[in-house]
Amino acid sequence: MSTPSEPRQPHDGPALEPIRVLRPRRTDALAELMREYREEIGSAPGGYEPRGYESVALPRPPAGSEDLTQEIPPLSRESGYGRAGPGPGLRRAAVAVAVVAAAVIGFGGAALLLPGKNTGDKATAPAPRPTASASAAAPTPTPTPTPPAADPDGPGTLREGATGAEVTELQERLLRIPDVYRDGSTSGRYDPTLTAAVARFQLWYGIRGDETGVYGNDTRLALESRTAPVAD
Repeated sequence: MSTPSEPRQPHDGPALEPIRVLRPRRTDALAELMREYREEIGSAPGGYEPRGYESVALPRPPAGSEDLTQEIPPLSRESGYGRAGPGPGLRRAAVAVAVVAAAVIGFGGAALLLPGKNTGDKATAPAPRPTASASAAAPTPTPTPTPPAADPDGPGTLREGATGAEVTELQERLLRIPDVYRDGSTSGRYDPTLTAAVARFQLWYGIRGDETGVYGNDTRLALESRTAPVAD
């Protein structure tokens, strides 16, 4: 039993108008769709058929047409078909081809083994020896003199083992450079002491164009620019 609602105060304002109306949804849409489908098709003994079509019986074949149909005869073993391997004729042909191929290969190998029958033997034949008269008539080639290799430090380079007036001039110029060739001799021989003095001069004055301890063009220009000419 429902409980009666409490009395409400009367509404003094304007009446409320509905803005949306709800109604039950139709649930028989599927049933209506099936009904329309059944109306579109008709019933037949074998099932449903689309309306607008009819069944047509196929005509029977004309009388005597079966007499024209012939059955293919079965294959016999005498014909050679249906056997597991090739027939006698095919096997004889294969044996004949193999014999001919073996004969051709044998003749070709024999021709290659025969000496003096191919061009390879001609190419490997030894050359004839020259006779005594031919060797005497041939002029003897004159060896070309090999020019001396240029010194990488320039022409006029002096190194350890050299002797002469140029070495003496080098020693006298080094004596004028402080502490480079102290108490050195002027014997005119490029000894290890002079080599160490030249290397010391190159190191102190930053000369890098020549080999260490070798009096080359760069070392000569640097030394001559720092010393006066040697009096004769």
